[in-house]
Amino acid sequence: MFVDEARIRIEAGRGGDGAVAFRREKYVPRGGPSGGDGGKGGDVVLKVDAGLSTLMDFRHETQFRAPAGDPGGPSDRSGRQGEDLVIPVPPGTMVMTDDGRLLADLTTPGQTYVAARAGRGGRGNARFASSTHRVPRMAERGQPGEELFIRLELTLLADVGLVGFPNAGKSTLISRVSAARPRVADYPFTTLVPNLGVVARYGEPFVIADVPGLIEGAHEGAGLGHAFLRHLKRTRLLLHLVDCSPLSGRDPVNDYETIRGELHAFSATLEQQPEIVVATKQDLTGADEGLKALRDHLDVPVFAISAVTGQGVAELMGETARRLREIPAPAADLPMPVVEPRVRGLEVAQDEGLWRLLGDAEERASMTQWGNLEAEEYLAEYLRRRGAGPLLRRAGVEEGAKVQVGPGLFVYTEGALMPEILWNRLQEETAPRA
Repeated sequence: MFVDEARIRIEAGRGGDGAVAFRREKYVPRGGPSGGDGGKGGDVVLKVDAGLSTLMDFRHETQFRAPAGDPGGPSDRSGRQGEDLVIPVPPGTMVMTDDGRLLADLTTPGQTYVAARAGRGGRGNARFASSTHRVPRMAERGQPGEELFIRLELTLLADVGLVGFPNAGKSTLISRVSAARPRVADYPFTTLVPNLGVVARYGEPFVIADVPGLIEGAHEGAGLGHAFLRHLKRTRLLLHLVDCSPLSGRDPVNDYETIRGELHAFSATLEQQPEIVVATKQDLTGADEGLKALRDHLDVPVFAISAVTGQGVAELMGETARRLREIPAPAADLPMPVVEPRVRGLEVAQDEGLWRLLGDAEERASMTQWGNLEAEEYLAEYLRRRGAGPLLRRAGVEEGAKVQVGPGLFVYTEGALMPEILWNRLQEETAPRA
């Protein structure tokens, strides 16, 4: 089954938690802190696998999670780093956000892209020891890994693309000149998925792609071809096949102009790609009249072939190989990659009456041992050094207001933040006794 679109959820590994531990040494208070750091989690990495040609593997498996890092241990032992989760994708895979922004264009075998970055490991209590804080009883939790949805879109990598109405002879031609064996039958839409073939008998080998036949309105979703038009965007040359058989009851000139209109409506890049016009089914009686009509209408050479008998095929492939040597690889008509800027600094927001501190504060909060007063006080001191007090005052935060930082709550008092658990304790101690 050919699948060229997928939407998956990826989650990088969380960092391991730092450890709280103490050595037992004579003359060292409490033996001295010896908690080790947690290990970094595993990244989610997309890697191009030349052996793949479809996104079928993502049809049923849509959730991917990298391993977390191991927690730190006593005696300053650091946790083991989580292994990266490597997801193979076929060449030509574009990685995009849900709103269509390009993150990576993976075309070269072995090429990698880190789609979700792992969280770093939390620091153990040995890292918090200082001359004034000799017995730290706190450590950091591991940082969460990135978690997001991404869309994968496959565009086939081919040198030549075959376009034309259904039953124009595209599948017969590709089966004639390559080892590809698409379905060939005497009815429309026999080609349901793109087919690739390597043409190697006419000089330097090149790859040719046969996509499902187009009809009028394809760029708006009519027929089958609209789903595969993007596979032509990377090709360097188009072979435009026109059915000239009188048995089809079609007008070759009208068919040619209709397909040209569909290419223009879908992408200006497709319309501007070099093309070779090919009049097919010349083994049938009366097909020469359609050929003459095409040549009278166009100011470019029209190649007459019969893919069934082989008439004119060698000349067509020879011209195709010659044109490819003259055509440089085109620039892909793709949006520029967007690098999301990381939020730096602190920001204040108000949500349903509750003040929130965002930015770097959230990252620190995600690594805080909530419920450990020493850890919460450490975060409050970090925020004080970062200038959270003046920032909150300028935003209009009043004395005694609660401020949420990540999953925890602080109270704004005397121009700084105090952990809510400490604030409540102080309120109980100063409350008048009955």
